[in-house]
Amino acid sequence: MINLGVYNSLAVLRSAEQGFYLGDDSGESVLLPNRYIPAGAQIGDTLTVFIYNDSEDRIIATTLTPKITLNKFACLDVVSVTSHGAFLDWGLAKDIFVPFNEQSKKLEAGNHPIVFLYLDKVTNRLAASAKINKFLNNETIEVKEKDEVELLIAEITDIGINVIINDCYKGILYQNEIFRKLQYGERVKGYIKKIRTDNKIDVSLEKLGYDKVQSHEEKIISKLKEGNGFLKLNDYSSPEEITEVLEMSKKTFKKAIGSLFKQRKIRIEEKGIYLNK
Repeated sequence: MINLGVYNSLAVLRSAEQGFYLGDDSGESVLLPNRYIPAGAQIGDTLTVFIYNDSEDRIIATTLTPKITLNKFACLDVVSVTSHGAFLDWGLAKDIFVPFNEQSKKLEAGNHPIVFLYLDKVTNRLAASAKINKFLNNETIEVKEKDEVELLIAEITDIGINVIINDCYKGILYQNEIFRKLQYGERVKGYIKKIRTDNKIDVSLEKLGYDKVQSHEEKIISKLKEGNGFLKLNDYSSPEEITEVLEMSKKTFKKAIGSLFKQRKIRIEEKGIYLNK
């Protein structure tokens, strides 16, 4: 079966004037236009292609890479607005459509909303929704504390940053635990810090427990090697200096260099810290 909105591995069945027809064991076939055919491809080859609706709503294949796939979230640019809704650039020839009833607020050209790609079962067309909360479900959580996850930076507030976890759940990253610049729509690695009784999820950009200290030790050693064995930071450095250079808090820095000192990997002097040979 050929599936819309995702990558499909399909065999080249035959050649036509407009391109290659690709298919699988289900007997279905789809056109891969000439402009997307990889150099050297021939009948019998298996190609990985993305399937979507073209400007005439025909199901078609492409070797281009979309900025979003089915049941995923992404930050996309609004390129135009019509009387029916907004169109967003998702990296393919035909822009993706966001109907007015799927807009949390009226979109305008130049906006950069985070949207969810879904398949409209009535029309069998791919479309996007900016009402992202209805696609997030914290009722059934299949991650656990300390798990490594992918975070999508969704909304920056005074308290912290609301994030989308693994394209499934809502979470929050608290402001006092952020030690590097993050951009709206950016994807970063994170960790599940706490799952609360009300199923709200706290996340961290850093590993937890001893793993956190160990990862910071490794970062400090790496910075020392970059600096030919010297780093102009010590217990008297300001929190701002430490955050700028190492993207960690002063408390974490002191704990990490204390551990490295005990392991005799570094020595701490007035000018900074030195890597022991």
